[in-house]
Amino acid sequence: MQNSSAKLAIVNNNTFEATKVVNLHHYDISSALQTTLEFNELIAIFSGKIESMIPHSAYAYTNMEFGLEIKSGVFTKHSCSYALKVEEQGLGELTLMRNQRFSDAEIKLLETLLCCLIYPLKNATLFQQALKLAYTDPLTQTNNRACFSDALKREINLSVRHKKNLSMIFLDIDHFKAINDNYGHECGDVALTSVAKRVKENLRGSDIVFRIGGEEFVVLLSDTDIDGAKLLAERIRQSIERHTLAYDMAVIKLTVSLGVSMLRIDDTANSLVKRADSAMYKAKHNGRNQVAVD
Repeated sequence: MQNSSAKLAIVNNNTFEATKVVNLHHYDISSALQTTLEFNELIAIFSGKIESMIPHSAYAYTNMEFGLEIKSGVFTKHSCSYALKVEEQGLGELTLMRNQRFSDAEIKLLETLLCCLIYPLKNATLFQQALKLAYTDPLTQTNNRACFSDALKREINLSVRHKKNLSMIFLDIDHFKAINDNYGHECGDVALTSVAKRVKENLRGSDIVFRIGGEEFVVLLSDTDIDGAKLLAERIRQSIERHTLAYDMAVIKLTVSLGVSMLRIDDTANSLVKRADSAMYKAKHNGRNQVAVD
């Protein structure tokens, strides 16, 4: 039978201050949790530190704000779950699991120990929120150029290390300057947000889209070969072409030109980008509203 305790909401400083100095274990846990601002590392450290006091075979942490689902261990039927909050700010949900039911004494101890985790989670949340803001294009709500530079290096390293494919799509809105000139920059902004929405609707959860400037977007496709990337690019192209943009009294048809490339053995970040960019210009040169491959 599953033993799932009531959701825990630690909501103020009094709760934390009143329980954080119960014994020396708390100092050790709190000190260890001050070493990182990464959610996965915080949860792993907390799980390891409480293992001797509250044995468990697995943990799961979810945080909807950042789209996180962190899991580790052997999942079993008995669980103990807590929705974590501080000062009305949601900090995600933590679940511990094992084969035997958690005793009332263990649940009480766990609720005390969770006080050590609350403020490190809050600090991580604030850090990730600031990072997300710095890496997000405010108009289209896609990732920005600064994020692209970091993500590209990371994805190339992962591709090489795990011997998996990595592909890239360069996308440029056709005749975008004419839209701005004929209908104004506000209409241009509407066009950008519309295109960004169509792109995001066609991506998998592992795909990442960036606005890298003006009317140009890039999509990184992990574990995707050139044929898969070309199929996705064509799907995006068709989705945008089929969508009619109504602005004021005008009806505007948007099209895009797309270039596709896949990481090669001798590629650097710059050479991969240049080949995708070159393919996109090839699509422009050949008449626009099409996909080209390099």
